[in-house]
Amino acid sequence: MSDEDIEMIVAMIRPDKLGDVKQSLAEVGAPSLTVTNVSGRGSQPAKTGQWRGEEYVVDLHQKVKVECVVAEIPSEDVVEAIREGAHTGEKGDGKIFVLPVSDAVQIRTDKSGPEAV
Repeated sequence: MSDEDIEMIVAMIRPDKLGDVKQSLAEVGAPSLTVTNVSGRGSQPAKTGQWRGEEYVVDLHQKVKVECVVAEIPSEDVVEAIREGAHTGEKGDGKIFVLPVSDAVQIRTDKSGPEAV
């Protein structure tokens, strides 16, 4: 990663692993993150349940989406921190995506590029 690169790391993780991921990110010095509750389907199997005598299938599982934009910290360090914090070894641990960011602008100061991150 060159000095001018800005990247966004997006991870879909189990909700109960959010605390561990936040701690891992703090240890590598990740400056900020955004957390959103989402639901989705991947390789984790569907669950069948019963409610008031009716059977139902849950194939969309609750996840937490963690987004982190980095410029000065190597994205590989952030990815590894998320992977270590979210890992259980079971299906449904989640996925991590690394995306290039063409520009960033800080609204308050009007800084742009890596300075805005």
